[in-house]
Amino acid sequence: MYRLPLKHHLNLFPKCGRSVHTTPVVAGARFDPRAIERPSDDVDVCIVGAGPAGLSAAIKLKQLERERGREIRVVVLEKGGEVGAHILSGAVIEPRALNELIPSWNSHPSNPLTQPATSSRMLFLTASRAIPIPHPPQMSNKGNYIASLSAFTRWLATVAEEEYGVEIYPGFAGAQLLLSDEPDTQDLWGGGLVKSVRGVVTNEPGMEFRARVTLLAEGAHGSLSKMAIAKYDLRREAEPQTYAIGLKEVWRVSEDKYKAGEVVHTLGWPLGTAPYGGGWVYHMEDGLVSLGLVVGLDYKNPYLEPYRELQKMKHHPYFRSLLSGAERLAYGARSLTEGGLQSLPRLSFPGGALLGCAAGMVNVAKIKGTHNAMKSGMVAAEVAYDAVHGASSTTETDGESTTQDTPGDMTPYDAAFKQSWIYKDLHEVRNLRPSFNTRLGLWGGVAYSGIDSLFLKGRVPWTFPHKKHGTKLENGRSLDASHTDPAAMHQPREYPPFEAPLSTDLLTSLALTGTNHAEDQLIHLRVATLPERKSHVKANVETYAGLLGHACPAGVYEYVDAEGEEEDACGKKLVINSQNCIHCKLCDIKVPTQDITWSVPEGGGGPKYSTLHVFPHGPHRPPLVIALLLALRPILLRNYHNSALSPFFFFL
Repeated sequence: MYRLPLKHHLNLFPKCGRSVHTTPVVAGARFDPRAIERPSDDVDVCIVGAGPAGLSAAIKLKQLERERGREIRVVVLEKGGEVGAHILSGAVIEPRALNELIPSWNSHPSNPLTQPATSSRMLFLTASRAIPIPHPPQMSNKGNYIASLSAFTRWLATVAEEEYGVEIYPGFAGAQLLLSDEPDTQDLWGGGLVKSVRGVVTNEPGMEFRARVTLLAEGAHGSLSKMAIAKYDLRREAEPQTYAIGLKEVWRVSEDKYKAGEVVHTLGWPLGTAPYGGGWVYHMEDGLVSLGLVVGLDYKNPYLEPYRELQKMKHHPYFRSLLSGAERLAYGARSLTEGGLQSLPRLSFPGGALLGCAAGMVNVAKIKGTHNAMKSGMVAAEVAYDAVHGASSTTETDGESTTQDTPGDMTPYDAAFKQSWIYKDLHEVRNLRPSFNTRLGLWGGVAYSGIDSLFLKGRVPWTFPHKKHGTKLENGRSLDASHTDPAAMHQPREYPPFEAPLSTDLLTSLALTGTNHAEDQLIHLRVATLPERKSHVKANVETYAGLLGHACPAGVYEYVDAEGEEEDACGKKLVINSQNCIHCKLCDIKVPTQDITWSVPEGGGGPKYSTLHVFPHGPHRPPLVIALLLALRPILLRNYHNSALSPFFFFL
């Protein structure tokens, strides 16, 4: 049984100034999740996601509070059991935004950016050779740091809480957007009045966080971000987003193989000229090495297995040598945005905004997004602070003052973003990723990218699209799913047998993620009703060779043999092992039939990346009683949500 992590500074009881309201119902009444009276809490700014973007926004808001002298209450909700639990470790971080946010960060005693990048190189892999090739200047890592992104995020959270008083609540999964009762805001596209976002509802039985401004910083393909983009048609003037799946492992290598600060990127084998993708090796501190593989999800062959491609990559002589005598400590996977500037939706919506990877601000050429995510949070914070203190008006009537709240106006965020260095950072490299989708394939993309990055630097009058001319996508459908060919057009890819400990089967790797979900909760991977489930199985088995059974990097989906009543279609039954889910979102993005929706599970569920290897002195271990209460929290909330104890279980 996996240990439930605990944040370093746990607050069991409400802080002064909180306003929590509950409404009792008749004792013994049948539980109806649709009619439940939820506790609610009023805040100024509610931020969903305690990643670099969300935490940077929170810190900046509290800095503005100090500078301008007007109080602002900031709450950050994090679906992981602790901050950093759902963030894969091992990243090269450009400190540009950090230098602006916390200029003295380098002198902070516990800052995790202690391993500077010392060298960068790129290798083209064949089946047996590693050939050095030039890399684009954007991939230079001079002045950057190699660190555990999970540890870096936890450090930011500590700064936010201890130095600025930000309220951070791990284990709270934002499940729904809270809308105004009546239309109260002008539609972004001139279509009349629409309802504005007024906060967030957490998962069942949950709580309402009512906010003047709601900032979504969930990362790539977040569920609330999807809702906002669809509801307010934020992608009307943008290209569809395109994604990749990144699979990562962390190893402790032998001293003679360890090169502190070295950064290596690879192209070619095992992916070949298609699909788009490549590998990396980052030498972190303390003898740790992060390695992995990114595979563009616009791949065509439904037989491709990203997990097996990663294991195959480690069979290359370069990796065999590096990992000889090494110990694997961690495994994980996560979807990444690759669309760049042309795929950014409108960033603001009535009552809120999208931050960082929730919008898609990864610089694909640099293979970095943390700096842009942090800066977007800082830019949004400036607008949100003004929106909060301009969102209420006090009037005097017969000697009594009344306050009328209106939704925070975040529309200036779009213009502020275009004036920031994030826009320039993304504009310069906007054509590099789509250049690989031409008829010239890999080599055409390499040639164009070389010319553009070395000489043109994005100063051209054209912007390449991601979708082909004439391609039509229904609202919300995935561009990457539309690229999938029928299985009849391809042959299954060949993968070598596993060679433990160098390469292992999927379930062995999955055990390293620490993933866990409460068994009695609703399945968070939602497939349509029974008739549509049958059509899902029929199409995906007959036409696409059961793609999710090959693609999922956690073994969640299986199309197993079945007969009679158990059969869905084609002699198969769809089995969803939701307990295995590591929240990568691949299924929602890549399934050809686009009929699976990834929704947030109960807070605290999912992987526990932060407890695996990033604590040099051992992970923080909570007192046993507190750990047990946290483990039982979903059950306690479900059974006592209407009792006098519900506020206690909420704050736990």
